[in-house]
Amino acid sequence: MANRVTEILGIEKPIIQGPLAWLTNGAYAGAVSAAGGLGVLGISAGQTVAATTVEETVENMRREIRIARQITDKPLGLNVAPSHPNTDIFTQPMMDLMAEEGVEVAVMVGEFSAEWTKRFHNKGIKVVFRAATPTVENTEEAIQGGADIIVATGFDEGGTVPEKAIGTFSIVPMIVDAAKGRVPVMAAGGIADARTAKAAFALGAEGLFVGTAFMMSEESILAQNIKEQALAANASDLLLYRTVPAYYRSLPGAIPNKLLEMSQAGASEEEIFKVQGAYNGMRDGMLFGDLTKGFASFGLGISMIDTIEPVAVIMDKLMSGIEELV
Repeated sequence: MANRVTEILGIEKPIIQGPLAWLTNGAYAGAVSAAGGLGVLGISAGQTVAATTVEETVENMRREIRIARQITDKPLGLNVAPSHPNTDIFTQPMMDLMAEEGVEVAVMVGEFSAEWTKRFHNKGIKVVFRAATPTVENTEEAIQGGADIIVATGFDEGGTVPEKAIGTFSIVPMIVDAAKGRVPVMAAGGIADARTAKAAFALGAEGLFVGTAFMMSEESILAQNIKEQALAANASDLLLYRTVPAYYRSLPGAIPNKLLEMSQAGASEEEIFKVQGAYNGMRDGMLFGDLTKGFASFGLGISMIDTIEPVAVIMDKLMSGIEELV
């Protein structure tokens, strides 16, 4: 299937795999790219312990890129979260690494940076921008600043949930309208089967940004006990609690239950964030499978997943909804 997303990214199917922080590695991202989508390496890809230096971070990522390249020579993405160029010590080395290793796409999350977008473009790297909380204003800023593709993320997503409780069904047409056709918009949040893929395209999306569905694949490095717990759960089982920067949701467990209790009792976001183990809580709960130390975050698409399948099968299921509509 060819559309603006596939043409810009050089991929066969307009689907990007969510970076998922700790929960990616070269084999997993490579499998997604080999299946025709865009596999993306998260910031802590392939790690079980956080790197302590920029140099170590770069070499860890180089290793995972090369593992992915052993699987496929199709386009690959890398997750970046740039800050001001004068103080950001990570983005320039990562951009240089991407240029050295031929990584074609930067998935920029958080705040948009026109300066970094320009620098990526100068290296021949495309920029997909995914705001933490999508708005008409940051969509316009990203378009004016040269972003190649915009991701509209709904409150249905897993991971770091947007500050505004606007569901995918509402945020996608809002951002599509704001973009006014100037750049393609991809949909994120709760998309896990042919029906939801079809709905996203009916709302004006030209691509899918998918986390939970691929996280439940055979190739995913999500802990097996967490996969099994997720298979038995649906969206109503997930616990939604306040934390830094806004909200997270998790499968039930010792720490997630405590986090919900703290949230309901009025504890501060900072206090809750500390108890969840900051961002390491995702590693402990989802990579190590220990919900006495961390949490297990999923999007609302969990309701539609009842089996563990290869990435390629999941990709085909999502595509069947898109192709039916097209």
